[in-house]
Amino acid sequence: MTAVVHEEARETSGATTAGVLRYVRRHGGDDAVAEVLRRADLEHLATELEDQARWWSYDTRIRLFTAATEVLDDPDALFHIGASALRSGLGHSLLLVLRALGTPRQVFRQLPRSAAKFTTVQRMHVLETTPTSATFSLTLAEGFAHSPLDCAFARGLAITVPVIFGLPPGVVASSDCESGGTRTCVYRLTWERRSRLRRRRHQGEADPELVALRGQLRTLQSAAGELVGSDDLDTVLHRIVARAGEAVLAPAHLLVVDSPDGGAPLVHAAGIPEDQLPALADRLLAGEDLGPAAVVVDVASARRRHGRLAAIYPTGDGSMTDEQTMLAAYAGHAAAALDLLIALQGARLEAERAGALLALAHELAAASDATAVCQVVAETLPKVVGCSSASVMLWDPALGQLQGRSSARLEPVRRGHFLGTPLRPEDTPELVGMLTDREPRILSVATSSPALGQFMREIDVTDVVAVPLVAGSTFLGVATASWDAGEAPAELGGDVLARLRGVGDQATTALQKARLLETVRHQAMHDALTGLPNRVLFLERLETTVAGTGPEGHLGVLFCDLDRFKDVNDTLGHAAGDELLRQVAARLRAVVRPGDTVARLSGDEFAVVLPDLPDAADARRLAQRVSGCFSEPFRLEGRQVDVGTSVGVAVLAADGPRSADALLREADAAMYRQKQHRGRAASR
Repeated sequence: MTAVVHEEARETSGATTAGVLRYVRRHGGDDAVAEVLRRADLEHLATELEDQARWWSYDTRIRLFTAATEVLDDPDALFHIGASALRSGLGHSLLLVLRALGTPRQVFRQLPRSAAKFTTVQRMHVLETTPTSATFSLTLAEGFAHSPLDCAFARGLAITVPVIFGLPPGVVASSDCESGGTRTCVYRLTWERRSRLRRRRHQGEADPELVALRGQLRTLQSAAGELVGSDDLDTVLHRIVARAGEAVLAPAHLLVVDSPDGGAPLVHAAGIPEDQLPALADRLLAGEDLGPAAVVVDVASARRRHGRLAAIYPTGDGSMTDEQTMLAAYAGHAAAALDLLIALQGARLEAERAGALLALAHELAAASDATAVCQVVAETLPKVVGCSSASVMLWDPALGQLQGRSSARLEPVRRGHFLGTPLRPEDTPELVGMLTDREPRILSVATSSPALGQFMREIDVTDVVAVPLVAGSTFLGVATASWDAGEAPAELGGDVLARLRGVGDQATTALQKARLLETVRHQAMHDALTGLPNRVLFLERLETTVAGTGPEGHLGVLFCDLDRFKDVNDTLGHAAGDELLRQVAARLRAVVRPGDTVARLSGDEFAVVLPDLPDAADARRLAQRVSGCFSEPFRLEGRQVDVGTSVGVAVLAADGPRSADALLREADAAMYRQKQHRGRAASR
């Protein structure tokens, strides 16, 4: 994941805009600030402009300077704003760094580095320094219009340097704006020599270093509070980058941290062109030296190293001594916030997983067939394992193949391909291995066998953990957790596999129960001798078919009774009678249509439901086919035995009874009429 803070051109530090507004508020109140923002057309950015961590365009800077000068009605307002920078809290971290240099002369020697923290379109050069003076130049980049207000602000800032060391403000001895027709302004500043006796401050005047230390502490405390104020990782990472500018003033910051779930590193940045970001992030995370243009620290706590944070300047002129200490202090707060967030997310994730497992147990207890079990398991796996998609495949021993039964989080086209493409051992060595050793497999599209690799590409997954579902010695199928490209955690064989196995164990138990229920249900609805539907299932299907047949539709029912069945039982025994019933069932199934239902109602009575007949006469023709299947003798106990049948026909009529019982009684009555008719004919 990569997030870039999109802002307007990063040419002016928020430390400058914040200082301007604080000065205006102190001298004109909130109404004056509102008027400045209105004139500069910046009312919608009031809060952001007082954020020292933000950066703005040079145009915004000059518009703000111009409006402040007009509202305060002071042509020297920008000089005074620059001169009051210390009282405005301008860059606490920078003041501490500058104070550590020891003397005003050393600060002016570092002036180019200091300037880079406030602007990216102006370059400072030190021309000469003495113990009590410095001459320096300020050059504006091409494409930007020079403003005298900008020059006045720079002079005001310059005179504050001696104040950092307890000296009176400096004096601008000379200034030459746009000297010699160029885009360069030259300034000469002088200051008092430091006395051997520490200068006594006026009553109520605070030490700038002490003020800066207090300000920096407040900044760090505020940042820490803000960082722990969100429970969303992406938001926290964004805030870390946004607030890093308060620790170290720089035009760009980059944060790269390891993903808590083991995925791709998380990258957040501000002020870095998107085309440069990937390569720079890779270098930072790899621990490479980014050179003198960057201040780099680890984001680490006593518990964990999360990643690295960098403040980056356009050139090596920006970084200064001790800034690494400042940034490291801030990074420590960031690491603590990440520790807390990751712990909270971990606890929340475990609670969600526990809830998902509890829900899984309840739903599996209610699942009454294998399809329902597979769907419940597939829907639960992404919540428990954290995978992109999941599936359950069942083994078909009759066909010798693994067939998809359910999937979760696959797109419809991918899901259709998954459900419609079986895996066969002869094509898939991985399946052969699982059938042999019953062990899980960690699969990658790049290293799988050709058939499996093609299958994975067609359903668009790159990494799969597959766990066999085994009951005793019986291989039931496979549960899988899958990841799309770039989403798989670095380690798939540990916690991921353990969770998948746990769900797989529950799935195995539920599948065993579903199979048992299916067996019991089948036994309750089918004849044990012939395997045909029994009277209960026959009537259920007949009722459903009657309800679904419209007034113009045709539905027929055949009722069959065997002739001489009692003679077979009496002469050849009940075993032969049972065999006869099995052979009759087979012949009846062979002569009816695929959609017809053949049932054994009791003893030697059979019935057939004939739905969707083209016309009523077709019921008679099908009855003749049923009678015709008895023309050949049956072979029982090594003998040829002739057995006939009487077939009664009933057809659902638009004006007749529309109930299953009535139709069956009508067919039964027709069967008896045919039997009596044949009996009378035989007696003549």
